[in-house]
This record gives sequence, structure tokens and C-alpha cells, in this order.
Amino acid sequence: MIPILGLAVGVVLGLLLDPSVPLWLQPYLPIAVVAALDAVFGGVRARFDRIFDAKVFVVSFVSNVVVAGLIVFLGDQLGVGAQLSTAVVVVLGIRIFGNAAAIRRHLFRA
Repeated sequence: MIPILGLAVGVVLGLLLDPSVPLWLQPYLPIAVVAALDAVFGGVRARFDRIFDAKVFVVSFVSNVVVAGLIVFLGDQLGVGAQLSTAVVVVLGIRIFGNAAAIRRHLFRA
């Protein structure tokens, strides 16, 4: 119940405050969102596998976002930011779809 309440409060605050992302941070936001989604899908899968650990989830969530952001930052510094961004999205996308398939198998036994 607490996560749902936190999500609702976050959505309402986001709508009321209308935050803006600084220009220098905008290239990293989509990568951070994909990395966060990977951690969330991994957490849901772990829950279905009955091996969920909140500490592991939080560490995975934060480290996914930080590592993905650092890879894109490094790519920007080397002049290949778009290519590394694409690589990060592809790798995390594969992981997300793998976790989604495992979740589907748990839910539908198929």
C-alpha cells in the first residue's frame, strides 16, 4: 500500500509543481528511465520467483541508473554518445523483455 501511496503523491506533486529538467541533464533522462524500468521489472520477476530482497532491489535500481548514465556520459565525452545511448537501450531492453517474459510465464503459466 505504501508504494502505491508514494506513487500517487509523486504524480500529484509532479503535476502541481511542473518540474523542468535542466538542458545538460536531458540526454541522460531517457537512459535513466530505461535503467530504472529494468530494475523494476527485475524486482517484479524476483518477487514472482520468491527471491525478492528490498536491499538488492534498491542497490540494483540505483546502480543501474548510475552505470547507464556514466556510460552515456563517457560516450558524450568521446563523441559517440548517440551510439553508446543506443547500446545501453538495446541491452536494457533485452533484459526488460526477458524479465517481462518470465513474469508472463508466472502469471499465465505459459
